[in-house]
Amino acid sequence: MPIGVLALQGDFREHINVLKQLEVETIEVRTIADLAKSKALIIPGGESTVIHNLATSFGLVNPIRDAISSGLPAFGTCAGLIMLADEILDGVPDQTGFGGLDVSVRRNAFGNQLESFEAQLSFEGISDPGIEAAFIRAPIVERVGSGVRVLSELSDGRIVAVRNETVLGISFHPEISGELRVHEYFLGMVG
Repeated sequence: MPIGVLALQGDFREHINVLKQLEVETIEVRTIADLAKSKALIIPGGESTVIHNLATSFGLVNPIRDAISSGLPAFGTCAGLIMLADEILDGVPDQTGFGGLDVSVRRNAFGNQLESFEAQLSFEGISDPGIEAAFIRAPIVERVGSGVRVLSELSDGRIVAVRNETVLGISFHPEISGELRVHEYFLGMVG
């Protein structure tokens, strides 16, 4: 079965390009039928409120939420991390996501687009050299619940990558910086 990439908004094409470089079959997920054909799901960066609104319009919010809670492996980058968080601290009123990670996430924790930056990160489970990470209006994980492991932090201790048994969430964009190893890590989680 292919790896699904939620293709409603954001940089889903960049994720598909990374998976093609890794010779992995992909499917653009826009319907419940696409989701059902997916072995795992990647939720790209973009705008979390727009992703939620489009997923609602396409009738995908509850099917994705149910699939993740039933064990579908999921990987979210930036806005995707926000969508996978069980708690969004500063979302628009009543903003919810798909859930799956017992974490609290703050949106746009680094400021606006002009505050974007790149950094080299250590990442548990990925050997040196460090991960090349691009942060663009990125969220930060402020609380980590039980069953969630911290995989990467900035030098000041702010958490930027977490996982549980089946769900991986990161604040940054490896798909933009040409970094393949985080996707390889997720594929290892998928099995």
